[in-house]
Amino acid sequence: MDQRLSELNSKMQKAIEIIRGDITSIRTGRASPSIVENIVITSYGGSQKLKVMEMGTINVQDSRTLIIQPWDISTINDIYKGIMEENIGLTPVIDSNIIRISFPLLTEERREEFVKMLKQKLEAGKIMIRQVRHDKMSELKRMFEKNEITEDDRKRLEEEIQKMTDEHIGLIDELGQQKEEELMKI
Repeated sequence: MDQRLSELNSKMQKAIEIIRGDITSIRTGRASPSIVENIVITSYGGSQKLKVMEMGTINVQDSRTLIIQPWDISTINDIYKGIMEENIGLTPVIDSNIIRISFPLLTEERREEFVKMLKQKLEAGKIMIRQVRHDKMSELKRMFEKNEITEDDRKRLEEEIQKMTDEHIGLIDELGQQKEEELMKI
C-alpha cells in the first residue's frame, strides 16, 4: 500500500508541476522568458517549442523587453507568426536578426483579466488532483469488494488519500496567491 500512496503522491506532484508551468505563462508586466518559451512554432515542416536550445535564445534586455535570437535566421518569420497567433497580448518586432518584444504596463482592467485566467488555471489543477484522488478511491473500493483489504485498511487509506489531496490543493492555493500578488503589484 505504501507504494500505491507513493504513486498517488507522484501523480499529484506532476499535476502541481503542470499548474506551476501553466501559471508562469501568465504575464505580470515584467519581461520573463517563461511567457514565450512554451509557444509552439511551426517551421521546417513540423512544430517545436520556442524554448532555449530548440529555436534560439531568449534573453531579458531590461525589465520590460525580451530579445529572441533564432539559431537559424530563416525561422525569424515563423517565430514572429507563432507569437502573434498565440494571442498573449504581446506584439513582437523584427529588428534585423532578432525579435524584440516590449511589455506594456498592465492596466488595472488587464490585471483583473489575468487574475480571472489564473483562477481558471488553478481550478483546472484542483480538478486534476481530485481526479487522481477519485481514481485511487475507486481502486480502494474495488480492492475492498474483492476482499484484498480490510475495512479498517480501507478507511485508513481513504483518510491518508484525503489528507494528501488537501495538502496538494493547499499548494495550488499558495501558488495562486503568490501569482495573484505578483499580478496585482504595480
